[in-house]
Amino acid sequence: MNRPYQDQIVWIIGASSGIGYALARELSARGAILALSARRKDELEKLNDELGERHSVFILDTANAETTLRTAQAIRAAFGRIDRIIFLAAAYAPMKTDALDIVATKGIVDINLTGAFNVVHAVLPILKAQQPRGQLALCGSVAGYIGLPNGQPYSATKAAIINLAESLHAECKSSIDIKLISPGFVRTALTDKNNFKMPAMIEPEQAATEIADGLLAQGFEIHFPKRFTLFLKLLRLLPYRLSQFLTRKLN
Repeated sequence: MNRPYQDQIVWIIGASSGIGYALARELSARGAILALSARRKDELEKLNDELGERHSVFILDTANAETTLRTAQAIRAAFGRIDRIIFLAAAYAPMKTDALDIVATKGIVDINLTGAFNVVHAVLPILKAQQPRGQLALCGSVAGYIGLPNGQPYSATKAAIINLAESLHAECKSSIDIKLISPGFVRTALTDKNNFKMPAMIEPEQAATEIADGLLAQGFEIHFPKRFTLFLKLLRLLPYRLSQFLTRKLN
C-alpha cells in the first residue's frame, strides 16, 4: 500500500463521531500519527483505544478561543510539529427561518464558525513557521453553495467556511496548503435528523477515503460525491431569477 501519511502528525478536530471518526480510522491505517480532538472525552478515548498507542487525545471545545490556542500549542510541543490540521467539528439542527431557535442557532454558529476562526487563529503561526509547509483543511458543505429551504443556520455557517477558506488560500497559499472539504449527504448522526429524501447519500467510510485522497491532491476543494456536488455547483452558477425559481420548488 502507498503510505504517504506514514508518521505524519495529523490533528483531527471533530474526531469523536461521523466523518471525523471514520477519517481517523482511515488515516491511522495509512500510517499517520493522530492528535484526536472533540468535546466528548469518552468517545475519543474509545477511538484512541481502538486505533492503538501511536495516537493521543486532546479534549477540546473550539468555541473557547483560549483553550483552542493552548491545545494547538500543546500538540505542537508534544509532537514537535503538526503536518496537517483538519477542522471537521460541526453541529446541525434543521430549522425554518421563521421558526429559529435562537439559543440553538448561537450554539451552531459557535461550533461551526467561531470554532473555525479560533482554530485558524491558533494554528496559523505554527504552520507558517514550519518547513516543509503544513496543511489546513476546513470542512464546509455543499449546503453552503446556495441558500436552500430548511437549511438554516447550518447552511449560513458553511457558506462562511467556504468564504474563510477562500480568503486563507488567497493570503497564505505560499506558506500553507489550504484545503476546502465540501461533502454532500453523508450518513451520520447529523443527517439522521433530516426527514426529507437525501440524494446520493454515502457512508462515512467513503467520505473518509475521499478526504484522505483529496488532501494529497493538488486542488483546493475536495467535494463528493461528484454526481451530486456538480449539480449544485451548476445551480450556483445560474442567474438568481432561475436558481431561486428552482430552489423554491424544493420548499
